[in-house]
Amino acid sequence: MEYLPIFVDVRDRPVVVVGGGAIALRKVELLRTAGARVTVVSPVLASAVTKLAASGAIAVIHAHFKPALLDGAALVIAATDDAQVNAAVAAAARVRGLWVNVVDDLRESTFIVPSIVDRSPVVVAVSSGGASPMLARRVRARIEALLPAGLGRLADLARHWRKPLKERLKRSADRRRFWDWFYDSRPAQSALDDGSHVAALDFDLTLAAFQSARQPERGVVYLVGAGPGDPDLVTLKALEALGRAEVILYDRLVSPEILARGRRDAERIYVGKQGYGAQVRQEDTTALLIQLARAGKTVVRLKGGDPFIFGRGGEEVLELVRQGIAVQVIPGITAAIGCAASARIPLTHRATARAVTFATAQVGGDELVQGLGPLRSDQTWVIYMGGRQLPALAEQFLRSGLGSDTPAAVVANGTRPTQEVIFGTLANIAHLAAGLPADAPSLLIVGHVVEVGEQIAKAAEAASARGQTIANAASAA
Repeated sequence: MEYLPIFVDVRDRPVVVVGGGAIALRKVELLRTAGARVTVVSPVLASAVTKLAASGAIAVIHAHFKPALLDGAALVIAATDDAQVNAAVAAAARVRGLWVNVVDDLRESTFIVPSIVDRSPVVVAVSSGGASPMLARRVRARIEALLPAGLGRLADLARHWRKPLKERLKRSADRRRFWDWFYDSRPAQSALDDGSHVAALDFDLTLAAFQSARQPERGVVYLVGAGPGDPDLVTLKALEALGRAEVILYDRLVSPEILARGRRDAERIYVGKQGYGAQVRQEDTTALLIQLARAGKTVVRLKGGDPFIFGRGGEEVLELVRQGIAVQVIPGITAAIGCAASARIPLTHRATARAVTFATAQVGGDELVQGLGPLRSDQTWVIYMGGRQLPALAEQFLRSGLGSDTPAAVVANGTRPTQEVIFGTLANIAHLAAGLPADAPSLLIVGHVVEVGEQIAKAAEAASARGQTIANAASAA
């Protein structure tokens, strides 16, 4: 993180803007929205700046810049089209210990102005650290489209309710439960969609509804699927749970990027398992979930892929429910779906594969999966966690009746930047994939759909080559 994101209170504080043109005007309007007392310093003013000054909205000093004009300022912005003047403003600000932004000049600036989504009092700031302001604006536009119109009014309501809620609910854990319940409630959702509904919400009635819902004294556990690795494949519901979590228990396959999307102050506890390596016992993990929930914590149990596909999620949920712990399961994209899509291998394909079977190479301990056959030629098999067992797995498929020329592929580190896809057959896939990292999560895909995936890969490579040839020809011309 190159810049510390902070929000500065400039209400009724003096801010100097050096420059009187269109760019300066945009900064003036932003500062006025934040309640600043703006003084513009410039020998020449755009007509819109002059109108603001005439209305008394801002103060104006018709003069060339002098360092003394910054005395008493809380913040400074240099927005002239003269680099020397901007540099002089920056130097004078630094001498006085003032934060200064020089428009389009990172080197001279001590702070930058982000792109802003304004749903006051909720404000979202987006910055690329000056690398690409246009990219930051595009990100802002996406966020703008996602945030509902009534968000600001709902936040205002929450601000008014904070004090009476603290008086009525003494424990912070109870207040957190109230807000979780309230923001998921139908009245709050209606208010988000239409801010006019906020006025109809009554604090006493809402609190009574919360209390009548008999919220459990114990905490809650969210069993969350983190997907196959790409952080953009995490569901919105999973992100909501991560935002609520006080404690996050995570597995080895959960990427740091996904883990970083949890609440900043949440405690993070590693409970991963790795074949042929150090492991946290399943019974210890389940016991910890129960202990944390009984302490009133909101807990996210974060698992790679989907928690109910070879994730032992069923074992955890069964024991938690037996102990009277509230549990919610949030599915994730399982590795077979995510990695096959990322490798562009369709798991079913018309006239090629009518069925798909998921299996794990490790049945229990070091025992290899058994009973693959008899197999059909119009079936796809996806074997999880089979990287170290490829020779034995290929032999089992052959013994089950498939030919040695049956297409097979290995996808390692699927959906991640380090993804590798190896195409082959049952006869040679173990040899071809021998160079893959031993600890990389990998899938074995067996069936004629692999041929389709290989055809797609070759077509994409040919199209890319043609595009490069055209680009080279255009460059030469």
